[in-house]
Amino acid sequence: MDLADGLLDHPYDVYRRLRDSAPVHRIAGPDGTPAWLVTRYDDVRAALADPRLSLDKRHATAGTYKGFSLPPALDANLLNMDPPDHTRIRRLVGRAFTPRRTEQLRTPIRRTADQLLDAMGDSGDTDLIAAYAAPLPITVICDLLGVPDRHRRDFRVWTDTLVAPAPGTPPEAGKHAVVAMLGFFTRLLADKREEPGDDLLSDLIAVRDEGDRLGEDELMSLAFLILFAGYENTVQLIGNAVLALLQHPEQLAALRADPAQLSGAVEEFLRYEGPALLAIRRFPVEDVIIGGVTIPAGETVWVSASAANRDPERFPDPDRLDLARDTSGHLALGHGIHYCLGAPLARAETEIALAALLERYPRLELGVAEDAVRWRPSLRARGLAALPVSYGKK
Repeated sequence: MDLADGLLDHPYDVYRRLRDSAPVHRIAGPDGTPAWLVTRYDDVRAALADPRLSLDKRHATAGTYKGFSLPPALDANLLNMDPPDHTRIRRLVGRAFTPRRTEQLRTPIRRTADQLLDAMGDSGDTDLIAAYAAPLPITVICDLLGVPDRHRRDFRVWTDTLVAPAPGTPPEAGKHAVVAMLGFFTRLLADKREEPGDDLLSDLIAVRDEGDRLGEDELMSLAFLILFAGYENTVQLIGNAVLALLQHPEQLAALRADPAQLSGAVEEFLRYEGPALLAIRRFPVEDVIIGGVTIPAGETVWVSASAANRDPERFPDPDRLDLARDTSGHLALGHGIHYCLGAPLARAETEIALAALLERYPRLELGVAEDAVRWRPSLRARGLAALPVSYGKK
């Protein structure tokens, strides 16, 4: 049996085995091609900041890495770039995607959360992913970018098809989703140029830095990335956090008793059950040594923040949820120059979503069909396909 067998179904058991026996291990990646998996905290943190590990797929050895097959108009994004292109685009985005803009979103985020809870009613049973955790971030990110209401459900279907297709989904569904997204972003950018609004996408079209501006493919790819990552990561964060609380009633009771803990609690949710089992793949531009293992140039490297965040050498008793834990240094949102651009927004959404939910429903528990809790079949997205809950005001 390979040490990495069972990674999809029992990731933390597998990561524990790997950290102990083979912290840099040869595996079959999500696309089936050979890759190296890095699992110890110190190795993962160093790898995330190592400039010799490129995100540019052109450094991959021919015939190895496959990954998503995206057209150039969606592929020219920050997750596929190294400096200097990465530096230039991140600087331009930073002029429009400011902390002040995120702070201004807190009131509309809370308003959206309350509207979704209103629709759930005073008590009942529901799938919390479908009723709350998924529609909240898609609404927030679409409002941020200025995406019309009528397209929001379509976008959710497209991203689910790409990241975690349901069993039985035909292979061509992913290609159809990409074509649909490309057409959608082409029309959206044209509309924003003709009639700019008070939204991030209009600002990105207009942003300049000493005469520099975003190119057409860069703009479209960036809009795709912000929508895609802004929705996907936050759905995972909210759903995983609620499940963790319901499975640890003593931590839920402590949080209800002291809601001021919530901001720090979000960091523990990120550490304990982050939104991805694997970080973005990397390709060495030269032979590199990680954890005593030489990885040849061009081979695929997957670093696991989830494994690093459960490393007992960095976080004592790591498999225990502890909302009072010192979580400083967790890697759930990355490290180095590729640290998640939308981290402040993801944190704010998760904090507000949990606050609204716990305030509204003093009684919140896993549904009777607890075995209906289902994880999405994906190594890229660590999140729930369904979270049945029972809730009420008494």
